[in-house]
Amino acid sequence: MNRYFYYFTFVNMITNIITTVPMILLGARMKGAIFSILLAIVAGLFIMYFFVNFFNDFPGEGLPELLKRYLSKWISTPLLIYLAFTWLVGGLIPFITYTFLIKRFLTPEMPLPLIATSFLLFISFGVLMKPTSVLYTIEIVFLLVTPLILLLLLKAYGSKDLEWDFVRESIMYIWHMPNYAAFSAAIYIFLGSANLIIFNRLFTNKQTFAGKQLLIIGLAGFFILITTYFIPIGYNGFEHIDEIVYPWNMTSDSLRMPYGIVERVLYMFLLFFLAITFLSMLMIWHVTIEVFKSIIWFERFKWKGHNLTPFLFILFLWAVSLKVVTYLNEYELVKMTSYFFNGLPISFLMMLLVFKWIKRRALS
Repeated sequence: MNRYFYYFTFVNMITNIITTVPMILLGARMKGAIFSILLAIVAGLFIMYFFVNFFNDFPGEGLPELLKRYLSKWISTPLLIYLAFTWLVGGLIPFITYTFLIKRFLTPEMPLPLIATSFLLFISFGVLMKPTSVLYTIEIVFLLVTPLILLLLLKAYGSKDLEWDFVRESIMYIWHMPNYAAFSAAIYIFLGSANLIIFNRLFTNKQTFAGKQLLIIGLAGFFILITTYFIPIGYNGFEHIDEIVYPWNMTSDSLRMPYGIVERVLYMFLLFFLAITFLSMLMIWHVTIEVFKSIIWFERFKWKGHNLTPFLFILFLWAVSLKVVTYLNEYELVKMTSYFFNGLPISFLMMLLVFKWIKRRALS
């Protein structure tokens, strides 16, 4: 499989360690969260397998082109609009989460809109890059930052402050019936493969995606999910962990590196995950802009030979982002994100039906 596929798959996995996913999982710790995680791994790999194999049959083509070619305009246009707004919301989740994190832990005196604007300035430049430049950026930052994040995770596992009794207590609930909210939140970490709807344009050759590739991604997803779930419990206890707004930040602040340049791991944790979060937003919102471009394109809206249509989408992105980040609070963010996650498994099952329809039309 193309190495870039692994990059945007693993970026999505790692990013969700600090989004609302752990809060939703920990909130269902007595309601079948562990069983939900195990089911989500199987379901996530199932969806990923069919996604990749569908686009393998159409190398070098994105989903907008396929929808327009094989489906009528009355079907393809609403589908593209739905996809564009789904990816828009998918990018808002890490954006709002990290804006709140910076406000709470790093710059409490800075106005929230100013923090959000600083984020948007960098992201706006990134999402307008060529797809190849986006992938190169993802590769460079991912290879630089991921080993450092893994070091912090291993540090968390090896610390004497990790209380394994809390972890054992949580495992006692393994046979509780699965919780749909926890299942949908856990399955989200496997949906980075969905970015193929645009990035498949760059994969011009058929890819190998079978048992070996599924095993690698499945093991990575399993490690991320159990780490996301069990480590905060081991450091903060089992009974009231759901009352902590940012369980992973509290966990990282329990760690120390006495021989490091910065002793408090929290600051390194926020810095490294800021880089990964930037990659996630860059990737997701680049897909958003590309899908919008496939829906609306003003041929004559030019200045000095450059079409300005993408800048209209950037303005829309700014307006939505600034409105939402000032409207929601942390509790409402978790609640709204849970609603979004709950709809994704159904949406992706519908997408698989659309893929089957497209393949049948292509073969007829």
